[in-house]
Amino acid sequence: MIIDYTKLWKLMIDKNINKTELCKNAKISTNAMAKMGKNESVSLDILARICNILNCNLDDIVEIKLEPNICFYERRK
Repeated sequence: MIIDYTKLWKLMIDKNINKTELCKNAKISTNAMAKMGKNESVSLDILARICNILNCNLDDIVEIKLEPNICFYERRK
């Protein structure tokens, strides 16, 4: 699965908040911010705190995409 935080970066620009301010206001570590910068997973708690600060929903900041040609479940006949 591919995690994409592009929506977060665009929303931060729209709301005129930088990464340092978001870390401080949401009480998240710079390591968590660095992980998001590399489109790596972070805890749901971190994402919820970001949503609270930015006054948005989870789907406003992150998109989860399935990798092509990977089937996690195959129906049995």
